[in-house]
Amino acid sequence: MRQFLAFLSAVLLASCATPGPDHAAASAKGPVPIADPLEPANRIVWELNQGLLLGVLEPTGRVYRGVVPEPVRTSIRNFSRNLAYPGRVANLALQNRWDEAGTESRRFLTNTSAGVGGLFDPASKWGMAPEDADFGQTFRKWGWKPEPFLMLPMFGPSDPPSALGMAADSAADPKSYLPDPYWIASPISTYNRLAGTTATQARFVRSEPDPYAGIKLAWTYAAKDRDPDWTLRGAPDAATLETLQVAMLRMENQEFAGNARTLHVRMPHTGEKLPVNLWLQKGGAPLAYVVPGLGSHRLSMTPLAVAEFLYQKGYSVVTTSSLFHPEFMERALSSELPGYAANDRADLRSALVAVDAELSRKFGSRLGRRAYIGLSMGGFMGMQLAATDGNPFFDRMIAVNPPINLRHGIAVIDSFNEAINEWPDAERGERIENTAAKISALQSGAAPPPGTLPFDSVETRYLIGYNFRLILRDAVFNIESRNNHGILNTPLSKWNREPVYQEIMGLSYRDYLERFALPHYAAKGIGRDAFLGSASLKTLRGTLSRDQKLRVITNANDFLLAPGDLAWLRSTFGTSRLTVLPSGGHLGTLQSARFRDALLEALDGMR
Repeated sequence: MRQFLAFLSAVLLASCATPGPDHAAASAKGPVPIADPLEPANRIVWELNQGLLLGVLEPTGRVYRGVVPEPVRTSIRNFSRNLAYPGRVANLALQNRWDEAGTESRRFLTNTSAGVGGLFDPASKWGMAPEDADFGQTFRKWGWKPEPFLMLPMFGPSDPPSALGMAADSAADPKSYLPDPYWIASPISTYNRLAGTTATQARFVRSEPDPYAGIKLAWTYAAKDRDPDWTLRGAPDAATLETLQVAMLRMENQEFAGNARTLHVRMPHTGEKLPVNLWLQKGGAPLAYVVPGLGSHRLSMTPLAVAEFLYQKGYSVVTTSSLFHPEFMERALSSELPGYAANDRADLRSALVAVDAELSRKFGSRLGRRAYIGLSMGGFMGMQLAATDGNPFFDRMIAVNPPINLRHGIAVIDSFNEAINEWPDAERGERIENTAAKISALQSGAAPPPGTLPFDSVETRYLIGYNFRLILRDAVFNIESRNNHGILNTPLSKWNREPVYQEIMGLSYRDYLERFALPHYAAKGIGRDAFLGSASLKTLRGTLSRDQKLRVITNANDFLLAPGDLAWLRSTFGTSRLTVLPSGGHLGTLQSARFRDALLEALDGMR
């Protein structure tokens, strides 16, 4: 679920200002990002901002968070917000939000007095919830459309009303008029705010093939001042709703990702260096390799959630990027494009052997027995490894929610992306808008009315399908940028991607199979039957059933399982090597106690 998480992460990245409720119209197939006629110039500015984030703000922010305790940082945020009361209450009044203005006035008086000049926030504890308003929001309320998209130097994503609004907000902020030497309070409060989010922002930037596109999409739909309609128009679907729990994954220690060592290991089959992340225990410990699902990066939240749990349980952990992520495709894939399971499996095996050899050379005495933990497609590839090439060096191999037949999986994903066609044509655009507003509201901490599920079946299926379509977009753009096969009609440009992105978003996974993968491998002498045959694990049943090192953990309602797949898993692995959890959809249980107990049980004996 890399892209859905990226969407939410991008909302956080864009939260330095507040986009309003006016968005680009949704198309019949899905959301349309904000107009971006300045994309080439915006992307140049983004490259500069990205360098500032990764080269300055992230490393200094990490030091700052280590030196300045969280209570002190919270007090600085409280003080800064309290001092900015005049501009906030003025904007609430200009928007005719008099009740909220009254609440903010009571908060200001309470926190200024009982909160020791605003250093503390007793008002929130006493039931006075904070209300936010700024000039950019006011301008949009007055009818100024938030277009076109702007990427501002240092300030990040914006649009004309937001850009002018920031200037007006600064003019209304009392900190701007503090005399020497107190003027320094303004940059201190700004840096304190930025330092609290740089780890999340940097991880998002590093893990996304195109973070600029994610930020732009988030800016389009981060409708923080639009109250979504939580009414369900249809029945919810348990499997897909539970799958969206993967979007709620969080690290318990927000510094965990930043604590990893990044190793660059040369791949013998490509000559390129593949980055992997390593969390190494101080003493000797077993080593777990976590290989994520389709399109996921080594710093995506799904592998990180599993890696952090295993590290807490005493394992050293390595994470790699997915075979379908541009990082792996560019550095460790021996063919021009992924999709042929036999070739992908061989490349993954070669990469893992090279990584393990490098780790053994550097940390041999600290590394114990090895475990492979594959999530979704990573689990499918792990089972392929175990059954065909022979286990390279693992003492235990665990497949979590593996699809059994990739052809069935892509058919399901493609059908999900078409789910919004079940909505009436006249309502489709608004329903997409409202679904996006729900996501933004949930990310901002809002909650639906008690007892109400936030998404119906169409919404959950479409969110999952759209997420996978974004993964396909990034993969196809990367493939065609490296070796243009002449399939796309739109010219490819690194700096002006929106036109070709629109064409690629019209492609399904079946289109990728029929127009990209099958013709490419047919030219190499690999026929259709051989290609499609490699996409099913059922042809490997005999070897899989005999492999006593292999374990499978799956959910009974995983939508990637076809009818009969659960029975096939039970007959192949029995009860000793197969754990079937009753619910969770696809990867929706990764942070649950029942999954983690099952994972530890599957690893029993590794220590």
